[in-house]
Amino acid sequence: MTAIDPTVQRREDDPAPQRQGPAFMPETAATPAPAAVAPGVLNAFTVDVEDYYQVQAFADVISPEAWSRWPGRVEAATDRFLLMLKTAGVTGTFFVLGCIAARYPALIRRIAEAGHEIASHGWAHVRVWRQSPEEFRADVRRTKGVLEDLSGTRVTGYRAASFSIDGRSFWAYRILREEGHSYSSSIYPIRHDHYGMVNAPRTAFLPGGPDGVVELPMTTVERFGHRWPCSGGGYFRLFPYALSRAAMRRVNRADGMPCIFYTHPWEIDPDQPRPAGLSRKTRFRHYVNLSRTAGRIDRLLRDFGWDRMDRVFAGPIGAAAEGTLPGGTGTATQPPSE
Repeated sequence: MTAIDPTVQRREDDPAPQRQGPAFMPETAATPAPAAVAPGVLNAFTVDVEDYYQVQAFADVISPEAWSRWPGRVEAATDRFLLMLKTAGVTGTFFVLGCIAARYPALIRRIAEAGHEIASHGWAHVRVWRQSPEEFRADVRRTKGVLEDLSGTRVTGYRAASFSIDGRSFWAYRILREEGHSYSSSIYPIRHDHYGMVNAPRTAFLPGGPDGVVELPMTTVERFGHRWPCSGGGYFRLFPYALSRAAMRRVNRADGMPCIFYTHPWEIDPDQPRPAGLSRKTRFRHYVNLSRTAGRIDRLLRDFGWDRMDRVFAGPIGAAAEGTLPGGTGTATQPPSE
């Protein structure tokens, strides 16, 4: 009897994907750039496509084996993002869990057909440092294959679950390159209780050396002698919009750098089910200002120029591939606890 993957529950109206193979996949660079964008620095708009019950903060309450018992809401929320981006004339990058792609194959095709970059978020939201190199390679290969089958495009970007590449797992960069990826966006150079490398560079670097892919770290802003988060997520919901906008403008104008913004479909879904047993801190972090997030993102799309990761960072990605990007590593001064 064939084992059933508890992370996958295919919708009955979605046909099984047909393997096309790399020969049928157009290069992402062939996708035309937007006809018009806001003046100034272009930033990268990214969506981590996972459902509400798959977040790391819920792991002690909802195990992967129980995921299929919770109603899926990621498809409708992601479609809402697609409409928001279409209305704003913006293309972005969708880092998709492999198990989500397997369950909603038509969704992946809609994302790709709208001109967005399809990138990998791993198969089932397992932190990198919890995997052996062999397990990680299998996870990366499986996810990349499914995403490429469904989208008909090359998948070259990767984002680790919960920004979980740190000093314990720099070996992952070499594996990513060997498996056909060209960049990672998996390090948040801040101090946080679940992730973060506070001393990591703020700009593109090579944590794994010249044999690995380039790391494009999440955006931070330096003010008053401290480094502050400036990449979206929970901080974007918690802080007033004006503060987030001012921080991003400073990065664009004072530093001359593009920002990476990330969000999740569940962050624009205030009506999602609320499991029992969550800690008070987890409830606050997950649910704060969900009803306001879509409106804030609409404003963000108007206030800044946006594009896909592979185009915004084409320079450092190409330099890393050619061996002309200086190497360097950050020190994991506060690795996440197990």
